[in-house]
Amino acid sequence: MSKVTVAATAGFCFGVDRAVKLAYEAAERYENVCTLGPIIHNPDVVADLEKKGVRAIDSLDGITERDTVIIRSHGVGPDVYAALMEKGARVVDATCPYVKKIHQIVAERSKAGDIILIAGDPNHPEVQGIVGYAENERHIFADADEMMILLRKNCEKFKKSVAILSQTTYNVSKWEDCKSLAAGFDGVTVYNTVCAATSKRQSEARALSLKNDVMVIVGGRSSSNTKKLYDICRENTRCYLVENADGLKDCDFSHARSAAISAGASTPAYIIKEVQNTMTEILTKEEDFNFEEAIEQTFKKIYTGKRVSGIVTAVNPTEVIVDIGTKHTGYIPQAELSSDPNAKPSDIVAVGDEIDVIVTKINDVEGIVYLSKKQVDAQKGYDDIKKASEDGSTVTGVVTNVIKGGIIVVVSGMRVFVPASQTGVKSDVSLETLLRQTVNLKIIELNEQRKRAVGSIRKVAAEERAAKRAEFFENAVIGSTVEGEVKSITDYGVFVDVGGVDGLVRKADLTWARIRHPSDVVSVGDHIEVTIKDIDHENGKVSLVYKKQSENPWDIFKNNYELGQVVEAKIVSITNFGAFAQIIPGIDGLIHISQIADQRVNNVADFLSVGDVVKAKITECDLEKKRVSLSIRALLTSEEGAEAEAPAEAEVEPAAEAEPAAEEPAAEEAAE
Repeated sequence: MSKVTVAATAGFCFGVDRAVKLAYEAAERYENVCTLGPIIHNPDVVADLEKKGVRAIDSLDGITERDTVIIRSHGVGPDVYAALMEKGARVVDATCPYVKKIHQIVAERSKAGDIILIAGDPNHPEVQGIVGYAENERHIFADADEMMILLRKNCEKFKKSVAILSQTTYNVSKWEDCKSLAAGFDGVTVYNTVCAATSKRQSEARALSLKNDVMVIVGGRSSSNTKKLYDICRENTRCYLVENADGLKDCDFSHARSAAISAGASTPAYIIKEVQNTMTEILTKEEDFNFEEAIEQTFKKIYTGKRVSGIVTAVNPTEVIVDIGTKHTGYIPQAELSSDPNAKPSDIVAVGDEIDVIVTKINDVEGIVYLSKKQVDAQKGYDDIKKASEDGSTVTGVVTNVIKGGIIVVVSGMRVFVPASQTGVKSDVSLETLLRQTVNLKIIELNEQRKRAVGSIRKVAAEERAAKRAEFFENAVIGSTVEGEVKSITDYGVFVDVGGVDGLVRKADLTWARIRHPSDVVSVGDHIEVTIKDIDHENGKVSLVYKKQSENPWDIFKNNYELGQVVEAKIVSITNFGAFAQIIPGIDGLIHISQIADQRVNNVADFLSVGDVVKAKITECDLEKKRVSLSIRALLTSEEGAEAEAPAEAEVEPAAEAEPAAEEPAAEEAAE
């Protein structure tokens, strides 16, 4: 059978995957959803989104505040954001973070006076968006020759400073030529903005095209990066570009002993799989049938330990029957099917499956041969794990056992031990919670002699968190609202995970109300909405605000209370110079000792207690300093009170003057 190899990098890149997920999420959450241009250059995905109510539009004509507009991964210029803001539409920004970085560089260098040179296609939406951030002179060039014309004109003659960038999907080989030639000019800065995923995808496709008889590139015909893959591969071998499996009917696979597939960044995994399966069927049918080889296969020799291929003919609860092309009937006992002791035979194979097995025992008298699929899987799994150990890639497996000191994860048929400390599970949580779960892990230790591996789930989580952290700092904007999970609570505030970053909500930014401890407001595990107050990129710190401006008690007080108004207030604290009374939650007024009664007051506690509700008059209100003064005495209308007013005030005045200066700020702080 001819071999069909699929490139490891084929399919969605990070930016496209993010954009598509945001589009599907928007389809579920909002009505009147549209994308400014096709979300990706893939007609299958665009058609599926259209079925879910997400339409692609060419312009913002007719867009209103009722619409939700998705900015695709290619990004747009600042004029588009301004137009959307003016129309009042909801915006879901799916711009690739790598493209956002280019926008930032172009804006900064253009503002500094640089001439901007952009390598790419002037008709490509990503390039059109990048151009929008160049305030001054900018040019787009297709290759090194055009770049040299621009550099000679602007550098040699006028000695202007120049910044050179490329669209993220630019041809890597051409970009290397450009960088090499640009190095010969003074005042030129080259920014390496070709996406790393693009570079890797193109390199891998080139390598496969040199090894295979036929190359198939899967992707939309309007996709720039897909076309570049096709151009690269057709220089080395017979190459076809198809949008899906239907396009294979026009491809010539005759005399092809090997074929390979790569795909553009906008191609979903399921389409790549369909193309692979269809290619395999086509290539299998085209192989010549050799009668002599078929006869020889029937009488082929087998022995214990030999690896053979077979077709599953029956699946029973305790065993699987396999035709291995000899006079024997092959049996795979349940225990030899998989390293997962809980797996059922029907979960692993189905009738008609072609599988590789190892002969474990032969009974020629009865015409029976016993086989093991588990041993083949273990060998393949070991190869996968060895590769993952060498290149640091992530592997996926299922947790099958919880043992002393950790768990066992079966990865491609091989058992990998993950110590408890590397599971990422807290010490007070049982490891049983991981049982039967699919997990991602890194291989941190490999014993090649004993073929034993040690893995870490925690390391994968740490890398994912680091990636999320980088993405957060790339896209976070002060003043924007984000969702997060409360991770820990301290005396001085709350730490909230907002996507790979634990931002701090200080106690004063939690609520407008008076609280004794942050735990009075939130609990660990709560999912809350916070506003980004400040970002410290250098130290990787984020300050957050949980309290809402609309709930500002000083705004409420300003709108509902005035000087001279009589209010009912609750005594919340007592000091040696008076008492604080809550007018509304978050606003405490000071009742000075001289304003408590119509007589001399030596001890506030003789007249007031915490919890008392009193009537008082607002005698002073300083909104700028956030200070309110109240008076009970002003409401006492008895003649005795009126006659005692002047002496009482005179008696209190010296005590007020004698109070230390620190008392006044303390009163202000309590009022806040």
